[in-house]
Amino acid sequence: MKKTTLYVAFFILAALAKLQAQEIYENKMKEVTETIKITVKKEKKLLKHKIDSVENLVDIGEISKGEAIKIKQILAETTAQTIELKINDEQEKLSLIINDLANGKLKTDTLKLDKKSFTIRWRYKQAGKDSLKICRPKRTTSHFTFALGLNNVLTENEDLESSDFRVIGSHFYEWGYNYNTRVFKNDNFLHVRYGFSVMYNNLRPTDNRIFVKDGNQTKLETYPKDLKDSRLRHVQLVFPAHLEFDFGAKSINEKGETYFKNQRSFRLGVGGYAGVSLKSKQLFYYEDDGCEKIKQKNNFNTSDFIYGLSTYIGYKSTSLYLKYDLNPLFADNPIKQNNVSAGVRFDFD
Repeated sequence: MKKTTLYVAFFILAALAKLQAQEIYENKMKEVTETIKITVKKEKKLLKHKIDSVENLVDIGEISKGEAIKIKQILAETTAQTIELKINDEQEKLSLIINDLANGKLKTDTLKLDKKSFTIRWRYKQAGKDSLKICRPKRTTSHFTFALGLNNVLTENEDLESSDFRVIGSHFYEWGYNYNTRVFKNDNFLHVRYGFSVMYNNLRPTDNRIFVKDGNQTKLETYPKDLKDSRLRHVQLVFPAHLEFDFGAKSINEKGETYFKNQRSFRLGVGGYAGVSLKSKQLFYYEDDGCEKIKQKNNFNTSDFIYGLSTYIGYKSTSLYLKYDLNPLFADNPIKQNNVSAGVRFDFD
């Protein structure tokens, strides 16, 4: 009984395959016919513009009516030849389709049969190429991330206006690689974005000061010479993860199937990051019979383990970006200071 059922199902599928092949042939024939109509209409419209230009030359006395007649005749003959060549190309395509249909080159790509359902995916082969392409974007895509902006420190019981660091001079930049996975198969609203990033946080102290280690604490002290520049760079390796809400609409491919594309509309990401400190370095410059550059490689008692919150909101690949370290910048300082950054983020496909 089971074998009989399978045989019946197979014959039904074979009939469906034949109907599908016929449908593909008819659709292709309609496409060729429509292309021919558009080509003829376009060339006739172009010919009319050319003839009008010739008439204008006659009106302003540039050429005689006799010359205009000859030019119009040449233009008409050239247009007719162009139309004939383009129609021949389309007719040749139609002939190939008819031959492929007769030779059985319209075939199923996959055939799956089970007790509950079956699926058939169609592929039309012509000259070794697929002429019917079905767009099915992946649920997980990869992206290169780059961000930059302003960087500073929030000090306990103080605000940014009284910060020890220059607002414009202190900055951050970040680069990384991440994956974006759509959570639900048939809904584009919720995504998970995860990956890794290298963050560079730069702080420029005010009032001619530099960072100085004092045991397990780090302080700002005035430098005895006039500084041209002073900054502390903290480099981190972190692993960010965000819930991303994508407000893009669904799309329909040529087979009438629904699919989704990310980063095509407004996006909102909420999440955080965790990682480790890679290195810290202080650079400062002063003039003393020439420019002197001092480079100090040290951890400056910065926290070894990095973790924080981050969010972004934007359109397509560009977003406004905010991140805040929950860990203190200096692990054992009595007054807690937390790094905060705001800028622009780019997620490139």
